[in-house]
Amino acid sequence: MARINKIDNPNLIEAGKTLRIPGHARNDSFEPARGGGTRSGGTKASGGTGNSGGTRGSGQVEESRGAGIPGKVTPAMRKLASAGRAAAMSMGEHKSQGLCATGVSKAIQNAFGFKVWGNGNQIDNNLPRDKFKQVNMSLEEALKIPGLVLTWEKTPTAAGSKYGHTAITTGDGRSSVSDFIESNTLSVRGRTGLKIFMPTI
Repeated sequence: MARINKIDNPNLIEAGKTLRIPGHARNDSFEPARGGGTRSGGTKASGGTGNSGGTRGSGQVEESRGAGIPGKVTPAMRKLASAGRAAAMSMGEHKSQGLCATGVSKAIQNAFGFKVWGNGNQIDNNLPRDKFKQVNMSLEEALKIPGLVLTWEKTPTAAGSKYGHTAITTGDGRSSVSDFIESNTLSVRGRTGLKIFMPTI
């Protein structure tokens, strides 16, 4: 729970914040504990620092406290998801070429007309802040939304431990794209330092 809610010190949590509970369905409800209550996307508990965020049906994206997720998926997000898929198909299709940052940069350039430099764990620092903003949600939630940029600081591979990984969400709840199509991003273990960015163009 500490990792999912981005709690640096699990022994120090603030009262009144919302905690995301792994495996908790959004339509579940919990009985209030002595005047407590629930909030969408998590249980109001005696602590927690994470923000809720997720998806609704019909392409709607739920408002996330402090994260700035829009009311619905924007044309820019759909454009980036489409450009990401095209870049992946033109590079490795379903097999990684070890060029994830090249694929993501190519997609951003094709979608928006500018290039972003750096390897998998540098792209997050090089995304223009007037065109992208960081959002706070889980990987599972992000994969349901098209056109988000994912970056990981490290992966378990030799190259990934040095250069990290980056990809773009397709919105199908499973796959992401870079220099190839990764059909089940949730099943990949050992990646750390996830950051998620949304285009605001």
